[in-house]
Amino acid sequence: MKYSLVTLLVFCISLVCFFLSTQARWHNHTKHKHIRHPHKLSNISQPPSPAPAPSDPSDDRNSHDSTGLFDVRNFGAVGDGVADDTEAFKMAWDTACQSDSAVILVPCGFSFMIQSTIFTGPCQGGLVFQIDGTLMPPDGPDSWPKNNSRRQWLVFYRINEMSLQGGGLIDGRGEKWWNLPCKPHKGINGTTVPGPCDSPIAIRFFMSSNLSVKGLKIKNGPQFHFRFDNCRNVRVESIYITAPASSPNTDGIHIENTNDVRIYNSVISNGDDCVSIGSGCYDVDIRNITCGPGHGISIGSLGNHNTHACVSNVTVRDSVIKVSDNGVRIKTWQGGSGAVSRVTFSNIHMDNVRNPIIVDQFYCLTKACTNQTSAVFVSDILYTNIKGTYDVRNPPMRFACSDSVPCTNLTLSDVELLPAQGDIILDPFCWNAYGDLQTLTIPPVSCLLEGTPQSILNNDIDSC
Repeated sequence: MKYSLVTLLVFCISLVCFFLSTQARWHNHTKHKHIRHPHKLSNISQPPSPAPAPSDPSDDRNSHDSTGLFDVRNFGAVGDGVADDTEAFKMAWDTACQSDSAVILVPCGFSFMIQSTIFTGPCQGGLVFQIDGTLMPPDGPDSWPKNNSRRQWLVFYRINEMSLQGGGLIDGRGEKWWNLPCKPHKGINGTTVPGPCDSPIAIRFFMSSNLSVKGLKIKNGPQFHFRFDNCRNVRVESIYITAPASSPNTDGIHIENTNDVRIYNSVISNGDDCVSIGSGCYDVDIRNITCGPGHGISIGSLGNHNTHACVSNVTVRDSVIKVSDNGVRIKTWQGGSGAVSRVTFSNIHMDNVRNPIIVDQFYCLTKACTNQTSAVFVSDILYTNIKGTYDVRNPPMRFACSDSVPCTNLTLSDVELLPAQGDIILDPFCWNAYGDLQTLTIPPVSCLLEGTPQSILNNDIDSC
């Protein structure tokens, strides 16, 4: 019953926030004059003045009520976008973490600035982090405390059964980080200048399980917006991620060594991959994503610095990719080992995408990469019902597989890709790629090799 009551309270608070925001929009459009009555306004939308002193977590009257609702303002958070509310958030977390099915409330109508922080578990379980207001870090590298990590902002560590949710905003304030001279979009002809280049991941979950991220808006991350490392049973749903197309390394969601992942019903627009799947991931289902502008949905990059990488059982389906450098991509470095297998890309619409379908086993960020004989083995990849338009600067399909470790069992069905402009249809590109066509494709694919390569027959592949 307690959990049900907390859930009902959160729902009611969200309705109040929605009502207030709707009312504010209505007031902005009316021509009538209004007289302010500050004493009649709810404290949900009006910052406290003066700011309350941090309360004793042991005092139930100040820190929370009997329902298990922990409002960060009751721990001293100001919410004016200027004051440092880090300690108040830590106190709220530490107190709620010890309560079963607790809710940490970040109320609407307030902007909370907090420093780089690690929220550590384990907690009692059923914890809800309800963001209805705005969260933001310090504004850029010069405002970042020198003793704080520049590689991450908010970290959730060793948490089991938690929901990060709400109708609020996480503002990563990334512009000053993107403009560091070391970033790839800076310098003459896109060159970079040596110097400190660490930029914080906005939200990171590490060694956690049974996680839900739902309903949030996050914008302008300094680097990755969300990252999940060594996590299990992750569900991300109905989130909105946005950053400029020119913002470097601003992946929407990155997962690494994480399994049983569901990413559904979300909109992602940024300067890098909408979703990127790193090594050690399996049982991943991505559905109903609107991606772009950006770099598409990618597996990889894998095998950098001669590492062993394994990815399997991945499905990307029922999605739209638009005005992006890539559509669905598998990218690996030469010299790696391991395997990518049992991947399905299904029912995906491409809208003016430069590389709608691409396997690149020669991935390299510079021109200095050397040829190597080992590679991550790519096999059992299905492309079905992929239709739309492509940017004519590149072929619509590119299967560039390793000289020594060919791609095998690439299967295409109901693929129709036409130029976004003009009527010149480019031929697909294949290199050492083995597979077959279940149906005719547009454009026709005649470059796939048949049969099984000798290296596979000889069992020379270092797979997973």
